[in-house]
Amino acid sequence: MNGKITVFGAGNVGGAVTRRLIERKLCKKVVLVDRSPGKAEGIALDILEASPVDLLEPVCVSGDDLEQTRNSEIVVITAGATRKEGMTRDDLLKINADIVRQCVSKAALYSPYAFYIIVSNPLNLMCHVAMRAGQIPRTRISGMAGILDASRFQYFLSKELNISVENVQAMVLGEHGEDMVPVPRYSTVAGIPVTEMMPPGKIDELIARTRDGGAEIIRLMHTSAFYAPASAVIQMVAAVVMDKKKILPCTAYLTGEYGIDGAFVGVPVKLGANGVEEIKEIELTDQERTALHASADKIKKQLALIGESC
Repeated sequence: MNGKITVFGAGNVGGAVTRRLIERKLCKKVVLVDRSPGKAEGIALDILEASPVDLLEPVCVSGDDLEQTRNSEIVVITAGATRKEGMTRDDLLKINADIVRQCVSKAALYSPYAFYIIVSNPLNLMCHVAMRAGQIPRTRISGMAGILDASRFQYFLSKELNISVENVQAMVLGEHGEDMVPVPRYSTVAGIPVTEMMPPGKIDELIARTRDGGAEIIRLMHTSAFYAPASAVIQMVAAVVMDKKKILPCTAYLTGEYGIDGAFVGVPVKLGANGVEEIKEIELTDQERTALHASADKIKKQLALIGESC
């Protein structure tokens, strides 16, 4: 274990992830890579110049020399075009598929045994593109979206109930997008299901806001979210490098679980040093299972648009 993590994409998310990795001391070295000349170097230099004030060790390097990424334990893919106001995650499909293919094909040459965390949108599809491009085993690749969506749902629940976010746990399955499947029955406040703490209509309002969470951020600041996605990535990194065996809602490749085969879908997974160590199957109502299958079917149909098969 050499403690090296590579981040592809020096945009807002990639920069925030790099900074948080250093703050949390989750690795010995972060390598930041970007296709735009000077961008990764600039972000890295900005972070490094803060180290005397922050009293953090300057461990961030960057550049076009991918040899620096060799034998990374974790590779985080944030590269891609950003979603603009009025765009859906699906609008980014073909553009980002090409970008992710290029990044992962290069990364896999230098770090074939890394655990890959995908952030680029549309996330479920980009996980599939990345797995194929790098010939990555399904246990060594996952998407961060479930944590982000659950975190948004947790925050909205806590504000509505006027209680600490620390008391709230939320479960969100399926697609990272308009067809995500928040599951209130498995969302709790100090162990109490939220279905016992607020009326169905209010829960539906918060679910709708969760589904619209990314778009709401874009409407407000005219660019995609980056602080919350970066925090979701950091939680996944910590689970792997510290071998936490932590159950988290992440995007994983299903081969029969939940009756779904051949798609990356948000489900509860156990993350540890071996990556996706287990996919947890929870009991779903007929309505929840139908919604989850509809989400998976949409993902499969979209794969054909970018020349990918299930």
